[in-house]
Amino acid sequence: MKISNIKKLKDYLILWSTQSLSALGSGMTGYALVMWLYLKTGSALETALLSVCSYAPYVIMSIFAGALVDRWNKKRTMLVCDAAAALTPLAVLLLIKTDSLCAWHLYILNALNGLMNTVQQPASEAASTILIPEEYYQKTSGLRSFSQSLVSVLTPVLAASLFAFFGIDAVIAVDLGTFAAAFVALAFLIRIPESKTEQKSEKLLRSAKDGLLWLKREPLISNLIIFLACINFFASIYDAALPAMLLSKPNGGETVLGAVNACVGAASLAGSVIAAFAPVPKNRVRVICLTLLFSMGTENFFLAFGNTPLLWCVGAVLGWAVIPLMNANMDVIFRTTIPLEMQGRVYACRNTLQFFTIPLGLLAGGFLTDSVFEPLAASLAPNGFAAELFGREKGSGAAMLFCAVGVAGVLVSVFFLFKLRKYGRTDK
Repeated sequence: MKISNIKKLKDYLILWSTQSLSALGSGMTGYALVMWLYLKTGSALETALLSVCSYAPYVIMSIFAGALVDRWNKKRTMLVCDAAAALTPLAVLLLIKTDSLCAWHLYILNALNGLMNTVQQPASEAASTILIPEEYYQKTSGLRSFSQSLVSVLTPVLAASLFAFFGIDAVIAVDLGTFAAAFVALAFLIRIPESKTEQKSEKLLRSAKDGLLWLKREPLISNLIIFLACINFFASIYDAALPAMLLSKPNGGETVLGAVNACVGAASLAGSVIAAFAPVPKNRVRVICLTLLFSMGTENFFLAFGNTPLLWCVGAVLGWAVIPLMNANMDVIFRTTIPLEMQGRVYACRNTLQFFTIPLGLLAGGFLTDSVFEPLAASLAPNGFAAELFGREKGSGAAMLFCAVGVAGVLVSVFFLFKLRKYGRTDK
């Protein structure tokens, strides 16, 4: 990136880099706790409830949080939310030290953390729009995908290493250290100008309603949100079933789960670099549809029919390499279409409508794995066709579920590819 570009983006680059560092610390703690809970309970559903508790308040309260964000100072809002969220790893550390950590503790703490993220996320989105010149939207979206991918690569490796050699105390210490760095940078090094909508006294319900009404008038944005809501449902089933399959298969285990997650991050990392430097497409909507069709039509089937770590890793690479390109084009469409003074409200409505399917998918994935597909796989005839494809051992039911998710994901992607074909050039 040129020196002149860096100067224009200085505040945003500081915000992006330090918040990404903090996300790495939080991700390491979350990864360690997921492993701890699954190894303790052996239940995909109980483990999935960790993410459900994080997303439930996020989905329920987002529509109101956006209205608040549009009238509040973005910087102060982010600082308060980040500080409150930092209490979660401190509480986990205290419970571990007193040997009293239980699953229900984690559910409550994740819910509180999700509540803080409900406000912090739309504030961060609106702040980023303020800090980024419009001509850099696609490049900065690539940077965000790059950092998210790097976090995905480093999280399982660093979390597992620290946990194995130094215990969970060290994981939480790193989490708190990265939070401190991000908090100090945001407080003292970054200037976020106030937008003209801040300090507005409009009623909360009316503000939230305005966001919904704006979406109703914009069929492209609302259809994209519905599309992503469907994909998020299937992706959440994937998230719930993946640990259950890879930790249970005879040739799986913790190392294999870490390797597949690392491949997800590495593929996303490569894809984010491509997204940052890719030329502007003639039709961003078509790119979004085709990338999701490719993703849903590759990874799920490799996980379903593959029976070796190599094939699972190949599937992860194919499924995730194109996601940053999808995200970059989605981000540009949103930022160039939604007026700045409406972004807090619209992004918050988007969060509710697009992400409410995530807890539903996690619950469905956990339930289907534990109570439907695993018993079904165990009951298969030893020499039958299905047993040959998926096996009969523990983890085979999750493989069957991945096949069903792949078929459903492909059908939904094809449907929206045709539904949205009337939207022509969107190369803004």
